[in-house]
Amino acid sequence: MRFSKMFIPTLREVPADADAVSHRLMLRAGYVRQLAAGLYIFLPLGWRALDRINAILKEEMEAIGAQEISMPVLHPAEVWQQTGRWNTIGDEMFRLKDRTGRDMCLGMTHEEIMTWLASREIRSYRDLPQIWYQIQTKLRDEARPKSGVLRTREFIMKDSYSLDADEESLDRSYQLHAKAYHKIFQRCGLKFHQVESDPGMMGGAVSHEFMAPSPAGEDEAALCDKCGYSANVELAISIPPELKFEEWQLEEVHTPEKRTVQEVSNFLKLPPSYFIKSILVITDKEPVLALVRGDQDLHEKKLTKIIGSHRPAQKTEVKEILGVEAGFIGPMNQKIKIIADQTLKEGDYVSGANKRHYHMKGVKAERDFKAEWHDIHLAKQGDKCSKCGAELRIERCIEIGNIFKLGTKYSVPLKAFFLDENGNEKPVIMGSYGIGPARIAAAAIEQNNDKDGIIWPKSIAPFDVELLPLNMNDSKTVEVAEKLYNDLRGKGIEVLLDDRDERAGVKFKDADLIGIPTHIILGEKNLKEGLVEIKDRRTKEAAKVRVEEVGERVKG
Repeated sequence: MRFSKMFIPTLREVPADADAVSHRLMLRAGYVRQLAAGLYIFLPLGWRALDRINAILKEEMEAIGAQEISMPVLHPAEVWQQTGRWNTIGDEMFRLKDRTGRDMCLGMTHEEIMTWLASREIRSYRDLPQIWYQIQTKLRDEARPKSGVLRTREFIMKDSYSLDADEESLDRSYQLHAKAYHKIFQRCGLKFHQVESDPGMMGGAVSHEFMAPSPAGEDEAALCDKCGYSANVELAISIPPELKFEEWQLEEVHTPEKRTVQEVSNFLKLPPSYFIKSILVITDKEPVLALVRGDQDLHEKKLTKIIGSHRPAQKTEVKEILGVEAGFIGPMNQKIKIIADQTLKEGDYVSGANKRHYHMKGVKAERDFKAEWHDIHLAKQGDKCSKCGAELRIERCIEIGNIFKLGTKYSVPLKAFFLDENGNEKPVIMGSYGIGPARIAAAAIEQNNDKDGIIWPKSIAPFDVELLPLNMNDSKTVEVAEKLYNDLRGKGIEVLLDDRDERAGVKFKDADLIGIPTHIILGEKNLKEGLVEIKDRRTKEAAKVRVEEVGERVKG
């Protein structure tokens, strides 16, 4: 392609509303433009990068026997109603009515539709196993779209679905996808972790996420470098640092206007780790008091798994239910259900005294309060690994893919049954596997950039090579540029020829910003000696090469 004929609207200024590095660079380099919050137009360079990513996805999916199909974006409500997700998914689902008044929705995922198809086409164990996949548009009414293409309302996803006769076969399909995902992300030039994750609204028993380390990520992974344990912090099990306890007498301590753990900690000159943090939450059935150690945070999702959906109590509710102001709550003499983190089982602690302006020192579990014991704290940097005891590190990451064992969550309500070898009717065992191509692109930019712009991994760059003839008014330069352009394309190399009549500095700035991996620079002085300069965008190393050797050098 010729730069002069291609739409590449580069920007010199950093967009004010772009926070993530990938967002800023995709806007500045002319890869995307924003239509509205969470809605992006992929311009020619951006679409070429996505095309290359999608080509890798297709190759690796078909390598494990997956077959490509295409499913509608518009779905009838009754399919979602049969699985119950029409009611359990909230405002993030786009809902509408057609002209006849029929309830419809825009697909945020396709488990229901895939299972509907399987229920009509799979009849016998001889039809199994199957892996079907698509690369399709999804829509989610994201409450807070941000970080460019990382968190949007409309996005493209590669989603595949395995259909198996039994759990053993599902295990094979699951592992096939895990291995394929490793190959995909390696080929795309990403650093990544495979971590245990929470299935969330997808359901099922087992799930993993693939996380690309980046400060722009909205997820965090707990990682152990010693034994390899890795999990999303939403699921991670950790052991907080051990404490050395003293035997304290149970006594009230006057703490005037000191409500938070940090305030009381400073007042009593005791570390926050020796405090009990008491949080009142409200469920549909009853109020619940959740307890965690003062240096830890309550893990909302872990608590949800135990007591169901809940919300923090308001100050008036705290006073009404517990008879004390927020900030002075303690677990002693409570008549409501208490869920306590396991770290509080041993030792003497400080908690609220259930009395305004007072805290209680020397509170001991089992003696002073009874509770249900669970792991409800959020894994933190410096906690110990529950597997080997080594120190965990917490790394911020971008989720770039996920895999789920769905089991029969969808096949039973949608009646996707088959006859086994003995003629017995059984539900199809399913798995679901997703990858976001735009997230791969953004993660690649987050991990590969410098002060001058993007540095694309070679496999997913929009072009392999950028030709930079520095003087388009020199006939010799133009002649060599055209010859190289045609020779390289003839060898299957994707080339962007910067044929603009611009100053060399402008061309160099745009080339670095756009981030194509290899630059071939044609200067008059070198050409007089039959040489051109090949420059590596990543290392900035350059080598002079004879014109006739360029094709093989680049190909190699």
